[in-house]
Amino acid sequence: MPAPRAAHLARPCRLAGALLLIASYATPSAASAEDVKLTPAQAQNLGIRVTHPISSRSDKTLPYPAQIVIPTPQLWVVSAPVAGMVTNLAVARGDRVSVGQPLLTLESPSFVSLQREYLHALAQEVLAVQQLKRNADLFEGKAVPQRVLESSQTEARQASIVVAERRQMLHLSGLSDDAIARLTNEAAISATLTVNAPQVASVVDIVVSPGQRMEQAAPLVKLARLSPLWAEIAIPATNIGAIKTGARVDIDGYATPGRVILVSETTDAATQTILVRAEIPNNGELHSGQTAAARIGFISAGESAWEIPYSGLVRRGEQTSIFVATEGGFRQVAVTLLAEDQDHVVVAGPITDKDEVAIGGISALRGILSRLGQ
Repeated sequence: MPAPRAAHLARPCRLAGALLLIASYATPSAASAEDVKLTPAQAQNLGIRVTHPISSRSDKTLPYPAQIVIPTPQLWVVSAPVAGMVTNLAVARGDRVSVGQPLLTLESPSFVSLQREYLHALAQEVLAVQQLKRNADLFEGKAVPQRVLESSQTEARQASIVVAERRQMLHLSGLSDDAIARLTNEAAISATLTVNAPQVASVVDIVVSPGQRMEQAAPLVKLARLSPLWAEIAIPATNIGAIKTGARVDIDGYATPGRVILVSETTDAATQTILVRAEIPNNGELHSGQTAAARIGFISAGESAWEIPYSGLVRRGEQTSIFVATEGGFRQVAVTLLAEDQDHVVVAGPITDKDEVAIGGISALRGILSRLGQ
């Protein structure tokens, strides 16, 4: 069974052995600037309580709330290639689609015009090529001057360019090479256009309905690839020093770990938090938009990490410390703050699970220590 949290371990201070010196009698020559001398009776009168630190689970932070989101490079918006009316929807929200799978059908006069213009450009190209061949033969027989031949060559090139332009317009409208080849051979103009999926993805939103008229480039369907996903975690600025890019991230209740891919260089002025983004492989158990609890692996310079109640942490500017019981009283020990929430903190420092850390009467200990330093 997991060890109980440090908050449940609080108990009255019981210091082994007789303590001989009283803090009010101590002088800097009798104690170091970090030592507080107290008898058991004095400790009890000051309301000092202690607890044993608990080894932090697998060198991870306390759980932070995380938002699961779709990575922006994995989002696509399929837009209307031409203006027209939606006549049919072939997919629904949540469906998985493959490359080239039909999403919806449009009925478009603009699409008819694009096909007509392409066929007209093809006919003009045929005429230009025929005229060029005729003038080339006449030029060989010295029946026409060279400028007539050059003019025909220019017209043929221009006609070829127009055909290429019209072909690209059909490509942009969603026609495949096979469909364009059929149009070229059969000259069968269609008023309907099928919009297909560009990649393997999931449908995350449909923004149109049958019968709706759409302008060109209007959004139709939103697609996304749902693995991996991002976990966006807001970390208090005071805790960010222990979190590095590449650190392991575990989502509570989810077996597959992820990695930190971004530690933002900016702080949210309103919340004083820093964005940490993790990439999490998704086997289908995570869903975009959900909230979760995330624990981040930290770097503790080779020292073990310990969890204690929040009340046991002493802050002085950016420096943090705790009071550890000794034979003669208490000693202030510098620690590195790795994580915190409203009830507990995780610290790294030269302590063990056998040490007793003060979690009550901290103000009295600090007051005594400040007098010793005078």
